[in-house]
Amino acid sequence: MTRRRGQFSSEFKEEAVRMVLEGERTVASVARESGSPPHLGSWVNRRRIVHGEAERPVSGPERARVRELERENAELREKPASLKKRPPPPACSSRMPASTPTAVRTTPQRSSAAS
Repeated sequence: MTRRRGQFSSEFKEEAVRMVLEGERTVASVARESGSPPHLGSWVNRRRIVHGEAERPVSGPERARVRELERENAELREKPASLKKRPPPPACSSRMPASTPTAVRTTPQRSSAAS
């Protein structure tokens, strides 16, 4: 048995999309209220693309948060660059300085007469 897809009139689609775009409501809340059309999000996105509409304007607190996150991103991008510019760490103190002669291990000499 095949399941028939829900058919929604163009008026219904336009009204649901308008409720999302013009109001302060989410796609999910409009979908619940209007009987849960499964493609409401797609309808809204298509309308935004076709009509060249941007996302809803960002409010004051959201704008401040965006600026704060952009600043943090800029700092994090600069961090690897500053790590690359650092001079190499000093030599480990357990190593002998280059001017100190190294010890030479001597091995006992065999005498050739003992063979």
